[in-house]
Amino acid sequence: MEISMENLDFSKVISKELIELNLQATTKTEVIEELTKILFVNGCISDEEGFIRDVMFRENEGVTGLEKGIAIPHGKSEYVLKTSIVIGRTNTKVEWESLDGEPINLIILFAVKDSDKTTTHIKLLQKVAILLADEEIMEKFQTLQTKEAFLEVLSING
Repeated sequence: MEISMENLDFSKVISKELIELNLQATTKTEVIEELTKILFVNGCISDEEGFIRDVMFRENEGVTGLEKGIAIPHGKSEYVLKTSIVIGRTNTKVEWESLDGEPINLIILFAVKDSDKTTTHIKLLQKVAILLADEEIMEKFQTLQTKEAFLEVLSING
């Protein structure tokens, strides 16, 4: 299913299966590996190692940690079968380069298909950036207890 540019609906790129509120990871690399596995299991990417390589390449280009414990790493990759967003929350704070210098525990990983890398990718990032500019939503993301609650916040505000 292709994503319509005019009406970018979060439900087209994220589902309950792509949210994990109990990540076991304790390092940035483990976080990316754990989230990548979720993408792979759900048929969003074709190759875990290749995708991780692309995400890590992007990580070396600039800071993806925002503020208030949230990071938005992303990979534009030939290994992405379906542009998707996977959300994870770790049990412990993870060291990550961030704008406020603080560790993070909520990660929103973008997996972007090569053919979508211009408009869709930018529109998704803009929508998430708008959400994350709202302190109330950022705080909600830290306390939401269920996958359904995440989907609800995204769809109400999306």
